[in-house]
Amino acid sequence: MEAVRDAAVVVTGAGGGIGAALARRFAAEGARVAVNDLDAGKAKAVAEEIGAIAVPGDASAIVEEAREALGGTIDVYCANAGVAFEDSLPEGPLDERSWQTSWDVNVMAHVRAAHALLPEWLERGTGRFVSTVSAAGLLTMIGAPSYSVTKHGALAFAEWLSLTYRHRGVKVHAICPQGVRTDMLAATGSAGDLVLQPTAIEPEGVADALLKGIAEDRFLILPHPEVADYYQARAAAPDRWLAGMNRVQRTWEKGR
Repeated sequence: MEAVRDAAVVVTGAGGGIGAALARRFAAEGARVAVNDLDAGKAKAVAEEIGAIAVPGDASAIVEEAREALGGTIDVYCANAGVAFEDSLPEGPLDERSWQTSWDVNVMAHVRAAHALLPEWLERGTGRFVSTVSAAGLLTMIGAPSYSVTKHGALAFAEWLSLTYRHRGVKVHAICPQGVRTDMLAATGSAGDLVLQPTAIEPEGVADALLKGIAEDRFLILPHPEVADYYQARAAAPDRWLAGMNRVQRTWEKGR
């Protein structure tokens, strides 16, 4: 694809799952890829597989290192690293650590990356920011309040970036899949089994959707097209939508 051929691309959280699929797809399209993951061994393995560069470490603080590794510039930044916890309230104790970690990884890592990237992008009038959000950022996920809330925040930040800088050449894409067959899906427990597993797709499907969205210059990328209908229903009749989600909640509670 012309839009990414020879581009300098960073993918965070790329040691497996969606991130690894994105890294592989960008490399296959002729991009120069920096593979980031907190797990250095996983980052190195994926990088060696696709002929890329491994830049392990905290996704919040690797922009400068990745820029240097890619020859002094970054054209596409995929803010893909994320965390999810099954931290239902209010039955159990408040786990403030899960909320703080979710906020730091799912939102602030995007903010910090954009802060480091924007000066260069605005100076040259081009740049592309890809945010792996989740359908939970458009809708909400039962059993995972910190994930749902912070994914809403990630979507809001991506929207803000797009509306603020699109006239200055910065393109933004928000990927919002439902279930994807990754370790993170497995970690969602019984709630994920009920809501996400039945329609889960492979990570490669997310990568395909992103490349198609880039080619069509779309902000909102929905690997599960039905999410658009759910999103419209939520906006048009919020009480009806909440009642429907509450039925899902009660089904989940009965099965626990």
